[in-house]
Amino acid sequence: MPRYLISFDDGAMDHIPAGEIPEVAKAAHAVLQEAVDAGVFVFGGGLERQRAGVVAADGVVSDGPYPETKEVIGGLTIVDVPSREEALSWAGKIAAACRCAQEVRELMPDPELEEMLRRAGR
Repeated sequence: MPRYLISFDDGAMDHIPAGEIPEVAKAAHAVLQEAVDAGVFVFGGGLERQRAGVVAADGVVSDGPYPETKEVIGGLTIVDVPSREEALSWAGKIAAACRCAQEVRELMPDPELEEMLRRAGR
């Protein structure tokens, strides 16, 4: 089955008052539990608000995008579902729970990686 990355930008939840964050977290965890129960959840989590380290092919390390830039991911969920429509449906549930828009992108299939994981018992 195809896997989809559902993500939102860092800062996308900044409009939520601090006092409402526990309610949002509870709603988000409820949607994630639903995805786990449905057998479609692969991985997910929020990212710490910090600049990234970028390691070049030659091993040189430099500072990456800063959290203030729009190209920084704030959180992500990966689901394993049969169609883009179903991925969009899960993104809608996450968007409602997190009170922010979600971007949906299909991950490229990698049969060799799948075989490696299968051999490793995962």
